[in-house]
Amino acid sequence: MRVAFYAPLKPPASLTPSGDRLIARLLMAGLESSGNQVHLASRFRSYDRHGDARRQARIKLIGERIADRLIRRYRAMSAVKNPQLWFTYHLFFKAPDWIGPRVSQALGIPYVVAEASFAPKQVDGPWAIGTQAVVETLAMADLAIGMSVGDAECVRPLLSSPDLYAELRPFIDVEPFAAAHQKRETHRRALSQRLGLDMDDTWLLTVAMMRHGDKVESYQILGRALESMMIASWRLLVVGSGPATADVETALSGCGSRVLWLGECEHDRLPAIYAACDAFLWPAVKETPGMCFLEAQAAGIPVVGGRAGGVPSVVSDGETGFLTAPANATDFRAATARLIDDNNLRRLMGRAAARRMTEKHTVVVAGHALNQMLGNLVA
Repeated sequence: MRVAFYAPLKPPASLTPSGDRLIARLLMAGLESSGNQVHLASRFRSYDRHGDARRQARIKLIGERIADRLIRRYRAMSAVKNPQLWFTYHLFFKAPDWIGPRVSQALGIPYVVAEASFAPKQVDGPWAIGTQAVVETLAMADLAIGMSVGDAECVRPLLSSPDLYAELRPFIDVEPFAAAHQKRETHRRALSQRLGLDMDDTWLLTVAMMRHGDKVESYQILGRALESMMIASWRLLVVGSGPATADVETALSGCGSRVLWLGECEHDRLPAIYAACDAFLWPAVKETPGMCFLEAQAAGIPVVGGRAGGVPSVVSDGETGFLTAPANATDFRAATARLIDDNNLRRLMGRAAARRMTEKHTVVVAGHALNQMLGNLVA
């Protein structure tokens, strides 16, 4: 199948790291893993940060012009090279798709969107243009693929049929993390030497952006949970940066020198850090599945996360880690204490986590699932 791929929020070729860029790349890899030919149709970014109606109107005009150029280009190509399906990733009111629907209708090919969302409050708000575009795009979509728990409730009613909604299990490229897990002791010794960590301590890990709002709240819950456990021998490694760094430092100040700040790390360095640690912690206030939970488990370490949003879809409570009451520092502390106190439990859960990721959350598994969803759309 020949697939034209587009990500209006952030193109997969962007030089700026982000979860959106990573997921776009993973979706392309998943499609390709099942033998599809995938090309990036456009790098145009339709994002409007500030709710500027004039800017949105200009973005719409540019997008439509790009679509018309693509239509002319595709029509000039041989039929055996034209896309058979259009695939858009991440559609929402701040970054609508002005290209894909226009091209799909002109060429008569199916239009598929993954991770679409609809915000009813924005219908008459500053992003009204983008919100209406989302409504119209979903109405003509041949399939909407959900990747976040909670999206279905708002998206399904906007489709021409509720049967045109399917869910895709979250996934990552498991291989780098699985490989790091096999060299755990090597990575642990190297990190111990670099950071001056005691090999006998329990190393806890958090990987998260430092943004105001839900992220800071998660850090605050983490701080309250850990600062009441100062008797145990543990260290917390924090990977992340962002505009709320000062607030995060305040949130964890009660843990004192137990915290090691690693700052922002290149993604290819993360597998070794995950694998060297003993457990991953993140309260996950209003979190989508969170790539960090998948990455930690793929690296063979158990996790503790809040039972909210998409986290339960990627963490098997009592098997690969623990799910705690949402935004509850006391419950989070109790689950963390169980892992700190029981080295054997950590090992058992870590092995179960690595096995589960390999069986259910790989690029290849996702590719097979995508092919099953898309196969009936293309004659």
